[in-house]
Amino acid sequence: MSYSGSSMSSGSGSSRRTFEFGRTHVVRPKGKHQATIVWLHGLGDNGSSWSQLLETLPLPNIKWICPTAPTRPVALFGGFPCTAWFDAGEISEEAPSDLEGLDASAAHVANLLSTEPPNIKLGIGGFSMGAATALYSATCHVLGHYGNGNIYPINLSAIVSLSGWLPCSRTLKNQIERSRDGIRRAASLPLFLCHGRGDDVVAYEHGERSAVTLSSSGFQNLIFRSYNGLGHYTVPEETDEVCRWLTANLGLEGFRLN
Repeated sequence: MSYSGSSMSSGSGSSRRTFEFGRTHVVRPKGKHQATIVWLHGLGDNGSSWSQLLETLPLPNIKWICPTAPTRPVALFGGFPCTAWFDAGEISEEAPSDLEGLDASAAHVANLLSTEPPNIKLGIGGFSMGAATALYSATCHVLGHYGNGNIYPINLSAIVSLSGWLPCSRTLKNQIERSRDGIRRAASLPLFLCHGRGDDVVAYEHGERSAVTLSSSGFQNLIFRSYNGLGHYTVPEETDEVCRWLTANLGLEGFRLN
């Protein structure tokens, strides 16, 4: 199932940009609906390709929502337009972050989750730039607000990052330490980060450093998995671990006969 996109504005006043998001693909749960996860694709991709993979996973209790990022000029490609959750001049947790683009994408994801039933657990996952956006959303949840100060409205129960990195990492620890609620939320939010040691697009060191930054900022419920020989793609060994982790952390029932 898919439906067409929506627009999300960011910032304020005359400098505001409007981002046109593409088509959203939904994979319905095959069993009892217990959790909804928004899954975010990588740079230049779309929601359709990931929805096809997610549909094959043995997770009958999860509804997957796979949006498509806006098409925008990307500095990494010399300004060539492609689907991207935010603009990036280089792929690194030390690079300057496009806060406006990150906030617009995090708000689009929150909007997709906002209409889910109250008893459903909510999560965000992604690959590469999508994983970076998922981790940014995690920091918004923990701090209680977006980078622009607007309130973050969603209570998250799980974050999955495959081959990603953490944007805005430099100031994170200081921001969380200033907030008692932030410290509490960081300690309780489960995060699962995976990275291939052979990744030639988002270097393994960026993934590892992001995990260290998150841990030292108070994210105590974090697992970081590395895979020897894995490049910038996913493999069944990795998706199997993601399935086991989600099942355990979200308390999923699987298929029940009664």
